[in-house]
Amino acid sequence: MAQLSRRTTLAGLLAAGTTGVVRAGEWPDRSVTWVVPFPAGGGSDTFARPIAARVAGSLGQSMVIDNKSGAGGTVGTAVVARAPADGYTVLIGDTGLVYAPRIYPHAGFDFARDFAPVSALARVPYALVINPARLDVTTLAEFIAAAKKNPGSIDIGSAGLGTVTHLAIGIFESRAGIQLNHVPYRGGAPMLQDLMAGQIAAAFVLVSAVAGHVKSGKLRALAVANRRRESLLPDVPTAQEAGLSDFRFTTWFGLFAPRRTPEPILDRLHGAVQAALDDEAVKRLWKEQGARVELESRADFGRFIDREIVRWNRIAKDANIKME
Repeated sequence: MAQLSRRTTLAGLLAAGTTGVVRAGEWPDRSVTWVVPFPAGGGSDTFARPIAARVAGSLGQSMVIDNKSGAGGTVGTAVVARAPADGYTVLIGDTGLVYAPRIYPHAGFDFARDFAPVSALARVPYALVINPARLDVTTLAEFIAAAKKNPGSIDIGSAGLGTVTHLAIGIFESRAGIQLNHVPYRGGAPMLQDLMAGQIAAAFVLVSAVAGHVKSGKLRALAVANRRRESLLPDVPTAQEAGLSDFRFTTWFGLFAPRRTPEPILDRLHGAVQAALDDEAVKRLWKEQGARVELESRADFGRFIDREIVRWNRIAKDANIKME
């Protein structure tokens, strides 16, 4: 009887394992929610929607974008961290979220512990941009000189407390030896709106979001925070060319799932995203947005995220930013 019991137990375990695989193989049988932890119209939104639409087509189910903004993206991110690991709730993550637990004591998640990397979506650099109606300077050197002449007089916006643009401002002030008036927003889109309206004088904005406004003359780009000039703004110098060495702020956007999501689901989702990124229309759109991304395996993306967690936690520590 003992032997029969062991066989029965083994059969039950095998059956349970098979059922799990079948469920993963049948995924998705309903819509999948893509949580964007920032307001609609921002960088995360810009790159999430075209990919989600194509993934929906290839998987045969709708991909629903759900903007859950607040606290530098930590509100929506924490929601996904607590979601069932069944492939029906995923996260559009960005650079700022990997270090968020360091600066938000109650972030509600640990990026390395709680999330499984699925695929990179895009990588885009920032540019320091001003509204010429608010600030009459034409170069980075003139901007720094104006800030030194009247410390705290130049209003500079960020996409939110604790975001990459907040860190960029802190590092920029330190490297340039200046003091600015930081004005935080609830995302990049409202920040850009106020910059356009002249409510703030300057901001670090994704090249993809600001190129058209710079070309129209409504805004002026003083420097690109990258190692090389950008094709969307070929006449704008890099920060190093403009006199500020070793100042580089490029953000990335990626797709993540709760950590214990079954591997077959992660693999299928990864394959659908990679196919979308390889679509010629997406390639043209990304080029127009000044974005870059390379097709890569889940393992490669995972190793990249591991490195980013170490790098950005160090930057956050150096910036000495703490949120209550």
